[in-house]
Amino acid sequence: MDSAADQDSTDAVLTARLISAALPYMLAYDQKIVVVKYGGHAMGDPELARAFARDITLLETAGARPVVVHGGGPQIGEMLDQLGIKSEFRGGLRVTDKRTVEVVEMVLAGSINKEIVMAINAEGGKAVGLSGKDGNMVFAEKLTRTEKDPDSNIERVVDLGFVGEPKHVSRAVIDMVLGAGLIPVIAPVAPGKDGNTYNVNADTFAGAIAGRLGAARLLFLTDVPGVLDKAGRLIKELTVKQARALIKDGTISGGMIPKVETCIDAIRQGVEGVVILNGKVAHAVLLELFTDHGAGTLIKP
Repeated sequence: MDSAADQDSTDAVLTARLISAALPYMLAYDQKIVVVKYGGHAMGDPELARAFARDITLLETAGARPVVVHGGGPQIGEMLDQLGIKSEFRGGLRVTDKRTVEVVEMVLAGSINKEIVMAINAEGGKAVGLSGKDGNMVFAEKLTRTEKDPDSNIERVVDLGFVGEPKHVSRAVIDMVLGAGLIPVIAPVAPGKDGNTYNVNADTFAGAIAGRLGAARLLFLTDVPGVLDKAGRLIKELTVKQARALIKDGTISGGMIPKVETCIDAIRQGVEGVVILNGKVAHAVLLELFTDHGAGTLIKP
């Protein structure tokens, strides 16, 4: 047998071993709901987008029941620039007036949502695009935030416009889609009882969906490996109590604080475990769910 044939045989054996090693994990997630929040920055690379679509398709094929919630901040920003609409951020959230929320809905529930659906379908999956508006899946209320005036030190209410937070989540439409063997891909746009359309932070939206579904896992695909200790090393697992302690002592800081707080809130709502992982690593979803190695920081009750 020549060296090329030897190599082919070795590769085939390695592939078989990898599939065999993944089997216990596949069984562990059989018929379990896994919500994946797919971030705007992680979408930017076509190869990573293809790998993500393949991962989601494989999850469903292996017996899990994936639900995708996506963001799209960078893409919204690009469209607003093209249309000459200026926007600002306050406390990490985009101030959203009437014109802006129309663009947000167009980008999130339109182009981005359908791109993800097409990518999953191209890999052999059967995805269907939705938003919080479909079947009254999610009702939102206007989000209220305060910030401290640096001169007077007085807390003032910040008007973020049509930015909302989930107040009621119905699982009926998602259950129907999952029951039909389809993969829901959901844009974080939701109606309010006041008749307005609200832009909802995708992390918060995913947490509310995962909590209502009692998901086995909620995966946040981000731009960082996970929660790092003070020496910059990845912390692979945390309890809610440990996570709160790390926020208190400053180990978890900056933009990671709201991310971890969203994880804690999702667990409070009934999610079994939440993982923060780097969406820029190819096949991060499979590495986290189907290997011993894992791919990020798991936060558990």
